[in-house]
Amino acid sequence: MTNRRKKILYFIPFVLPTLIAFMIAFVIPFFQGIYLSFCKFTTVNDAKWVGLENYEKIFKTSDFTDALWFTTKFTVVSIITVNVFAFLLALALTRKVKGTNIFRTIFFMPNLIGGIVLGYIWQAILNSILNNWDLTLVGNADYGFWGLVIIMNWQMIGYMMIIYIAGIQNVPADVLEAAKIDGATPTQTLFRITIPLVMPSFTICLFLTLSNSFKMFDQNLALTDGKPGKETMMLAYNIHYTMYTRNFMEGVAQAKAVIFFIIVAVIGFAQLVLTRSKEVES
Repeated sequence: MTNRRKKILYFIPFVLPTLIAFMIAFVIPFFQGIYLSFCKFTTVNDAKWVGLENYEKIFKTSDFTDALWFTTKFTVVSIITVNVFAFLLALALTRKVKGTNIFRTIFFMPNLIGGIVLGYIWQAILNSILNNWDLTLVGNADYGFWGLVIIMNWQMIGYMMIIYIAGIQNVPADVLEAAKIDGATPTQTLFRITIPLVMPSFTICLFLTLSNSFKMFDQNLALTDGKPGKETMMLAYNIHYTMYTRNFMEGVAQAKAVIFFIIVAVIGFAQLVLTRSKEVES
């Protein structure tokens, strides 16, 4: 039997079922969603083509652009804070100190908690603190904003830390030893050797933090529910709100989802290209 025939025989039982599932669950709904963004509908079966009308409606009100601006601010702050703290923790936990494995486990555990549960837990914690000054999370948009940042950090730092630890541990020991012999200070070693060689980990962590920040939904719903008003409503929640709480706006919600996808895809791709260009071989 030739290699080509063997590949075909392996393809059928191993690749084809997954490919079919991927087409049914992702590719077909994706293109159907793009089509529906140009339609007015309540169900898929009664869709009527309206052209760019849904996209025009998006920018006639400010709720989408306000949610986009709020989400962008949140994403920028989260990317910086999550990755800085995660990298510092990774540096600390790659030292030859007893108990580091226990701390790694403890810091990673918040990532295992579901977003809705996490949101309600932190809502109770933060409101109990703010109540000392007769304040609540939904009393001021700034409180909601920083509450969401705290949740994002608490949940994601441990996950990013594990990725950074893997990158730091892969830095060749002989390179670090050579730098030490040449008289490099710890700060010089960090910025001239460790960080450049850990750039693949930065690429992964920045992408994950960016995408998770933009797509945050359940924590936003549980913590602030978009209040006060819609000032703390993020993009994903804004799309959900338009789809399920506003009558005859399903097409507009679908158009928002398409724009949302384009924004995340463009920013994510640009970030990958930028950070990969900074990677160096060990």
